[in-house]
Amino acid sequence: MIERELKGLSLSRQCELLGINRTRIYYTQSPGPGCGYKQVILRQIDQIHTEHPYYGSRRITAVLIRRGHNVNRKRIQGYMREMAIVVYYPSPNLSKRNRQHKVYPYLLKKLAITRKNQVWSIDITYIPMSHGHMYLFAIIDWFTREIVDFELSNSLDTTFITTCLKRAFEEAKPEIINSDQGSQFTSNEYINLLKSEGIRISMDSVGRATDNNRIERFFRSLKQEKLYIYAYESVNELKTLIQEYMKYYNTERPHQSLGYATPAEVSKAA
Repeated sequence: MIERELKGLSLSRQCELLGINRTRIYYTQSPGPGCGYKQVILRQIDQIHTEHPYYGSRRITAVLIRRGHNVNRKRIQGYMREMAIVVYYPSPNLSKRNRQHKVYPYLLKKLAITRKNQVWSIDITYIPMSHGHMYLFAIIDWFTREIVDFELSNSLDTTFITTCLKRAFEEAKPEIINSDQGSQFTSNEYINLLKSEGIRISMDSVGRATDNNRIERFFRSLKQEKLYIYAYESVNELKTLIQEYMKYYNTERPHQSLGYATPAEVSKAA
């Protein structure tokens, strides 16, 4: 029997062990409207986006309706903005850029990545909680695939990003940092920090998942291999799970792109 509050096992993990499609559980156990119901929807949006980062609000709404939820596209669009979700398109996005901020060019096209600390990628992802949510900022080295550092915050204020970067710069500095065009990465605080450190700024083209795919793949692995499996109720529990996964990802998880070596092994040899 599936239990929503079974300690240590998420719904996803219980369904996996019992061989039950998660969609059936979402449909039959959906709570009614209210604050708790919103968290259920936010969690499912996060899962859908993680599995299908090219799904826009229209398709995500359709999936949720098929799961038995009474939602509309306008509400889902609002939730996606709240979650800072970026939809990645399989072909170039032709929408106009926001001219209100300076956009830096993408510097990694056809660039040979040959050494550690040549390029770091950074990004933010939404982490659902049973009550509320958190945002995770992470830094990955393009050559070694090693997670350099991370920081959690309950808001999208730029400060938690610059705090993490300053801490990382005490250990090493990259030649280039690549990000998307999110407001945090076009803010004066972020831009001025990188310029003061002599770091070149690179930004993804709008809607291009391949431009920053290393950090996106890491977030997907973290959620599917750890956060969707184990239950966590507090920020401290979440932080512990992330720290455990970071250590595993860097020192134990073999990467096909690295010839099945670990990021730590490649970093040590670099």
